[in-house]
Amino acid sequence: MSRNYQEDQNNEIEALDSIYCGEMEILESQPVHKFRIPIATEEFDKEQEENGLACKLLFTYTPTYPDEAPLVEIDEPVNFAEDFEERLLQHIKKSIDEYLGMEMIFSLVSTAQEWLNERWDDHKKALEEERERNLLAAEEAERKKFEGTRVTVESFMKWKMLFEETTGIAAKREKINENKKLTGRELFMQDNTLNESDLKYLLEAGDSIESVKIDESLFQAIGDIDFDDEDEEDEDWVPGNDDDD
Repeated sequence: MSRNYQEDQNNEIEALDSIYCGEMEILESQPVHKFRIPIATEEFDKEQEENGLACKLLFTYTPTYPDEAPLVEIDEPVNFAEDFEERLLQHIKKSIDEYLGMEMIFSLVSTAQEWLNERWDDHKKALEEERERNLLAAEEAERKKFEGTRVTVESFMKWKMLFEETTGIAAKREKINENKKLTGRELFMQDNTLNESDLKYLLEAGDSIESVKIDESLFQAIGDIDFDDEDEEDEDWVPGNDDDD
């Protein structure tokens, strides 16, 4: 006995209309049934069309359906990535091969719905991973503000040379090294301040020349010296004969 495809298709249409409670749109009934069923992820906002994925599955019965595969198209995709339509159709076609010979529209809608949910979960996971990466990057940048640049021997020596050049320390060190090679006489001749009188240091200490006190008792007045004393030249004096006989 041959199969009555028309009857089988009509029975499935009635069952689908009951299952989807008026959401299914019947576009054509003759010569074959053509209808749409919407699917969407749970978080999808129909008003704002945000937070989720959605589309409508457009089915067209072929004359010998369900022994022959129905035609399936994607209508009105929302928030789909560039390759989502093609990937979803490929996923549905794999399921068709499993259900050939049986009424399969409900099963195809269910597997398409599951596929959308998985893609949305992947999207949320990617967003969460990106958020965590950004948070870690921000924490790392904040930590580096307090940590500063890691110092190596090479970077320290480079900084030290630049610092000494900009502050003049290098030139001073070079001059000191040159002075160390000079003798005392050369240093004296090079520095004119070394041959100045000690009065200079008295003046720098805040004393005036007039305030410098001299102890005259340490000196004997030239007028008191007796040059005609017994030290007069003695014609008979011979060195070494000063002792008494």
